[in-house]
Amino acid sequence: MTIAPDDAFLDHALDVARQAAAAAAEVIRHYYRAGFDVEIKADETPVTVADREAEAAIKRVLRAAFPDHAYYGEEEGREGDSDWLWLIDPIDGTKSFVRRYPFFSTQIALMYRGELVAGVSSASEYGELAWARRGGGAYLNGERVQVSAATDFTAQTAISFGNIKTLSRDPRWQAFASMIQRSGRTRGYGDFVHYHLLARGCIDLVVESDVNILDFAPLVVILREAGAVFTDLEGGEPSLATTGILAGPPGLHARALAEFTAALGKSPA
Repeated sequence: MTIAPDDAFLDHALDVARQAAAAAAEVIRHYYRAGFDVEIKADETPVTVADREAEAAIKRVLRAAFPDHAYYGEEEGREGDSDWLWLIDPIDGTKSFVRRYPFFSTQIALMYRGELVAGVSSASEYGELAWARRGGGAYLNGERVQVSAATDFTAQTAISFGNIKTLSRDPRWQAFASMIQRSGRTRGYGDFVHYHLLARGCIDLVVESDVNILDFAPLVVILREAGAVFTDLEGGEPSLATTGILAGPPGLHARALAEFTAALGKSPA
């Protein structure tokens, strides 16, 4: 029998997810200090024993509490069939982990019938832990966070971008350049960093075009609970197939989406 995702259930799920992230942090901490061998996967990205052991540690904690749920991990793929799906990236930013700088994180999210309802973003070596569940607000290191009130591109606007290779070959590239030219600050913080900064109002807009659901699933919940609009680059709901991200406070997100849409020769929805 499927249990509806009421607040009490989501609070429990979020607590278990934080425990799972803590278990992964122990594994990551050990290898970050002790060293490890690096393998190159078929897609030319690195993987280490830490990735595999951290994913296993996360699943042990989650499965003890939710044995009937399904799981989709970066290293082991999709397992099980359920209305409930746990999305797991044990080390998002393995390239940073391999090079020994702390811009990597553990991403754990819970999806119910296609809707992301709870998430934890744990950057253990960076010293930040963010979490949220649907309707419960967003928290970073125990403090409730809120996005900025930005509504337009001005000298006070700060934009951050991550992977944007695909966008650079897209008609929207010039629209993005215009946004940058009208803004006061542009940085490529990338990975979890700019999403955490966005959640607490330190930057105003995040744009990415080459990501996958496991990179950002919990951040959808965290950012929305912090007051942001979080969509794909076309303004659609994030899904298992999403590869592009546009996230920011409602007014600025609407402005950026309208300019991207216009660049494609389309009328705003």
